[in-house]
Amino acid sequence: MSVMVIGGAGYIGAHVVRLLQQAGEEVVVVDDLSTSVAGRVGDSPLVVLDVATPEASRALEREMRERDVDAVIHFAARKQVGESVARPLWYYEQNVGGMGNVLAAMQAAGVSRMIFSSSAAVYGIPDVDLVEEDIPKNPINPYGRTKLIGEWMLEDCARAWDLRFVALRYFNVAGSGWDDLGDPAVMNLIPMVLERLARGEAPRVFGDDYPTPDGTCIRDYVHVRDLAEAHVAALEALRAGPTPHAVYNVGTGTGASVAEVIATIGEVTGLEVTPVVEARRPGDPP
Repeated sequence: MSVMVIGGAGYIGAHVVRLLQQAGEEVVVVDDLSTSVAGRVGDSPLVVLDVATPEASRALEREMRERDVDAVIHFAARKQVGESVARPLWYYEQNVGGMGNVLAAMQAAGVSRMIFSSSAAVYGIPDVDLVEEDIPKNPINPYGRTKLIGEWMLEDCARAWDLRFVALRYFNVAGSGWDDLGDPAVMNLIPMVLERLARGEAPRVFGDDYPTPDGTCIRDYVHVRDLAEAHVAALEALRAGPTPHAVYNVGTGTGASVAEVIATIGEVTGLEVTPVVEARRPGDPP
């Protein structure tokens, strides 16, 4: 048996692939390499495929059958909030269409276990101090809506056939579990700040007029190694128990503002860090 990791050459996916390899699992990686690096998957076979294309479902089914796949971990998605606001149809095509192709392939190949990379973006702007899984979901941008639709698709398929799944709603991911698996895309706060500092430029803050103590957005930052271990634990639970499906938040329960993170980077690096404040980005919650 083997585990198929879709999006396994990306930042988070590569950490999960590494942990599975260390645990002795047979792993096959599927990735279109649009924002990822082939060398991150080690010795695992790599299938280069965009799962949102019309031919993807048949190709995935064939790989699942040939490689005796018993579980799928699905990361592949577009994830930039501002981009999703500007290009909503493309986000639905990529994230929802891709999810449909993966599920169709699983059903055809008889694969009944999935771990889905969801997001805390499904909650929108919750009016609570601690976000728990059962609060109302009200995403405020197309990216968050595509993730919530993905969860609905899983629930509907679980009712229709013997699909069992775990959806992990995670918050902001940071760090690196291994030196060679750092975030290469420079689309998250910490690598963005470090890149600008390395060029001698001031980091950017998008909005300082949010209803927070310092006016900048507050986020819960979870280390990527912890997040990867959560996926492995979810896989073990699906294999061991009868639970048909479950949804879990993955975070620390503690928030840090953008200004606090930037100040900490300055303290750690010893650099003078004075951010430039720019306009809010479309779709960003506080």
